Amino acid sequence: MWSEFFRYVSRDEMAEQARAIQSESLAGRTERYPDVDVVRVVVEDRPARRLLREADKAQLVVVGSRGRGGFAGMTLGSVSRAVVHRSEVPVIVARPRD
Repeated sequence: MWSEFFRYVSRDEMAEQARAIQSESLAGRTERYPDVDVVRVVVEDRPARRLLREADKAQLVVVGSRGRGGFAGMTLGSVSRAVVHRSEVPVIVARPRD
């Protein structure tokens, strides 16, 4: 997912970069967890809004949180907070290992 905030590359380039990051992030996961269905979506939209739209078709939503606030690790980012509070399905907020 991306938005037009950073417009130094074309939309097609942003989409291609997003697909590459997505593929890199999921590499090996489908083989390791073959029973987990993953739907890959790359669109231009506001992240929380699109995640909530996709959540209508999901059994579980997993979002990341980088903990970049003043109290790293204690607060949720704006996207994960919006999804947690508005989702009709369970949400897991995954944080990177220290």
